Amino acid sequence: MALPLAVDLTERLVVAIGGGPVAARRVHAFLDEGAHVRVVAPWLCEPLRALADDGRVAWLPRDYAGPDDLDGAWLVHTATGDRSTDAAVRAAAAASRIWCVDATAAGATSAAVMARATVSTPDGTITVATHAAGDPRLATAVRDQISADLAQGRIPLQRRRPRQPGQVGWVALVGGGPGADGLLTARGHELLAAADVVVVDRLAPRAVVERLPASVRVIDVGKAPGHHALSQERINEVLVEQARAGYAVVRLKGGDPYVLGRGGEERLACEAAGIAVEVVPGVTSAVAVPAAAGIPVTHRGVARGFTVVTGHEDLPELPSGRDHTLVLLMGVATLARSVQLLLASGRDPECPVAVVERGCTPSQRTTIGTLRTIADVAAAAGVDNPAVVVVGDVVRLHPHFVHD
Repeated sequence: MALPLAVDLTERLVVAIGGGPVAARRVHAFLDEGAHVRVVAPWLCEPLRALADDGRVAWLPRDYAGPDDLDGAWLVHTATGDRSTDAAVRAAAAASRIWCVDATAAGATSAAVMARATVSTPDGTITVATHAAGDPRLATAVRDQISADLAQGRIPLQRRRPRQPGQVGWVALVGGGPGADGLLTARGHELLAAADVVVVDRLAPRAVVERLPASVRVIDVGKAPGHHALSQERINEVLVEQARAGYAVVRLKGGDPYVLGRGGEERLACEAAGIAVEVVPGVTSAVAVPAAAGIPVTHRGVARGFTVVTGHEDLPELPSGRDHTLVLLMGVATLARSVQLLLASGRDPECPVAVVERGCTPSQRTTIGTLRTIADVAAAAGVDNPAVVVVGDVVRLHPHFVHD
């Protein structure tokens, strides 16, 4: 039987006997926990040698010499590869009442380093450890499954202990990607699993929102082109109010928070109110949606760069060559006006244009034309938001582009 314990090694001495790869992995773990490490070994593998050269561990370059090598240790780790030496280390540690981990004899050791899965939230680090009674590979397999579940948000991480009166919560601005829930990052899943409140946009991945537990309060701010359920200023206030009430708040946005997503405004508003903010990048629709339609925004010999602009406003002065890709977000309603401005700035009327609707979803559709024809073609096809407009010769790489 083994009783799992959490040991605080901060500023405490750990003595590692042996300088091979097993010792190196464990020494890195001890250092990560804030321990001071002394290594006793006649030679060191490359990772340990690098730590010694950097002064991060103390190295005694010789064989284990006896109990005096363990003086001052809170924990001993032995992995020499020689059973008699490891047994001697175990015996000396037991005589001095020092916990000892023997990497070569899991059943005989007085302590064990368990396989761990760790996830951090703004409230702190959560560690899950697994132990399998002398079968470390089984413990590792279980740990790996837990790690996968954590990365997919399948394990709830909501705080159970109430915050102290006056203690504020936190806000995370999470980019949800272009629509498919599989494109949400692992960090995004982790923070959603820790959230009390989720503030969502119309373009946030709905499948992710629908899987949230009933204990999570969802506030839908439903911003759509030309229609905002809440103003941006009011959204900023909601984030601050919920965090000040002690809640863990995730602002789940489509695409990336900082690519025409007004995430910067939300971060500044929270920070001005003294609220801690974490920003989690998302896969931006400006690149992902064209890619899902088979259109790269750059391609050797075709386009060397690209520009992303909002379609809500008149276009600024932009590179006019067909070898420079233009990506318009939220540009369906103003497509005709944008075409006029691009033609007036010198763009070729025969420059290819694609409009990709509902990118990265099962209902994705691509409409193709030229600057001369795209406004009429899109109107006839009933093109609607959400959509990404791509202008440039890269559109010719679309699988169904009709070449001259």
